[in-house]
Amino acid sequence: MDLSRIIAVRNSKTVYRDEDKVYKVFDKSYSKADVLNEALNQARIEETGLNIPKILGVTMTDGKWTIITEYIKGKTLAELMAEDPANKDEYLKQFVSLQLLMHSKTCPGLNKLKDKMNIKIDQTDLLATVRYDLHMRIEAMPRHNKVCHGDYNPSNIIISEDGTPYILDWSHATQGNASADAAMTFLQFCLDGDRKGAKDYLELFCQMSGTDRQYIYKWMPIVTAVYKLKGNERERELLNSWMDVVDYADGAE
Repeated sequence: MDLSRIIAVRNSKTVYRDEDKVYKVFDKSYSKADVLNEALNQARIEETGLNIPKILGVTMTDGKWTIITEYIKGKTLAELMAEDPANKDEYLKQFVSLQLLMHSKTCPGLNKLKDKMNIKIDQTDLLATVRYDLHMRIEAMPRHNKVCHGDYNPSNIIISEDGTPYILDWSHATQGNASADAAMTFLQFCLDGDRKGAKDYLELFCQMSGTDRQYIYKWMPIVTAVYKLKGNERERELLNSWMDVVDYADGAE
């Protein structure tokens, strides 16, 4: 294999393309269990019928764990939105439609979203009283079993040359409440500095899914706490200021 063509560099991983294959190479410090869990998530999602790059193998590359998938030629929705801002509303509608299709699927083998969030909250440096409050919030939320991506944003959607959308990066996939997934997407738009895009996304998601906006806001302290674990210093400052759902909701107007 030829790993001279880098197509993406992310935290603790580098993504290469070799002809019709993609090699996601993880740093040596990356947990073997997390790599294998990501590959298993993707294999399970394949069985739902959603359009995703197929898993072709898991191997070692120079002592580093590597996931091999098929290469999808096309552009991400983030690229299309940047290149054609006049049609951003249409791209956003396609983005939400695809998310709702994903949420219509079930995948019993995935970890439960609530379990994952409870574990992540315990790993934060938040005060014990704050962690307790967040755990109680999670337990009070309705239990669902919908496929949730956990990192659903326009850069993780590729539109192939024939117009078919594919969803990438299933490392955070769980089964649970779709509104938590929407809250995480809304948060990512905000962190990217696109407050108008965040507002437009949320309005469209609520309209197309029949979800009350305040219900999604109830998830915001929870997903904010979870995101803090991977946020950089600039993001963590913003996240700390958004931990209160009432203040956050007012600021999103």
